[in-house]
Amino acid sequence: MLNHEALLHAPILQAVDLVGWGEKQIGKVRDIYHMDGKRILITTDRVSAFDRVLGAIPYKGQVLNQLSAWWFEQTRHIVDNHVVAVPDPNVTIGREAEALPVEVVVRGYITGITSTSLWTLYSRGEREPYGVRLPEGLKKNDPLPQPIITPTTKATGGAHDERLTRAEIIAQGLVDQALWEEVERAALALFARGQESARRCGLILVDTKYEFGLIDGRLTVIDEIHTPDSSRYWEASSYGADREPMNFDKEFLREWFVQQGYRGEGTIPAMPAEFIAQVAARYIAAYERLTGLEFVPGEQPADTRIARHLENFRNAI
Repeated sequence: MLNHEALLHAPILQAVDLVGWGEKQIGKVRDIYHMDGKRILITTDRVSAFDRVLGAIPYKGQVLNQLSAWWFEQTRHIVDNHVVAVPDPNVTIGREAEALPVEVVVRGYITGITSTSLWTLYSRGEREPYGVRLPEGLKKNDPLPQPIITPTTKATGGAHDERLTRAEIIAQGLVDQALWEEVERAALALFARGQESARRCGLILVDTKYEFGLIDGRLTVIDEIHTPDSSRYWEASSYGADREPMNFDKEFLREWFVQQGYRGEGTIPAMPAEFIAQVAARYIAAYERLTGLEFVPGEQPADTRIARHLENFRNAI
């Protein structure tokens, strides 16, 4: 792993502006470009928390990009993904996909504090949240008897996602029954693979979000998977005996903002350099532990280099 001093003084990668490459849409961690009607994903080093807070964590975008690329290779036998190539630590070139209107969250533990979290709903007396029957007697952070799927619509305007059940998805025509059954099989298989990898390196995969789409009618994973931004990880050694498990994901970042009294509105508190380095170290450690590879940062992407990547893979997109 990069040493602490290097993280304290690491350069911050900025958004890449590809003049002439079409409409640029800013996302949380990635910039989306449209070229000839096809979607191109360019990874940058921005960070999100509360889905509205932007800050600068060194190498975070590269970690997300490289870890997702690794996961896509590990899970190609389970389900297709949208990636054409990852020619640069900063760049993912992806195919255009017809995104499904449902986000798929798989949960292995009962936890969370938001109004739609599994623990909040359960603690209020709901025993069939998201249409799944849960047993009596569960405590916060307990493992579930088996992983469950808690589907949601996409959040808009900063609001929490709307809860959905399997029956509602099919009845409302959001996804037809055969395709939804395929989504469920793929999501649970991906989650099992993620749990296995986490266990091997002393982490616990608590829950994760998958986004699916269709390319030429085939089910496809789009966006990143099993990264510290798309999944909740706990340090396995910190779990148990009624202790609050240590987060190894962006919840560590969220918790700091909460401690500063910031909840997504007003002036964003400045992050001290020491804290920024700690967050960067966690993201890099997650990559190295999950993959068993050393994280090697790349240089800031130049417009000309990215343009060349896109041109090289134009016909494959």
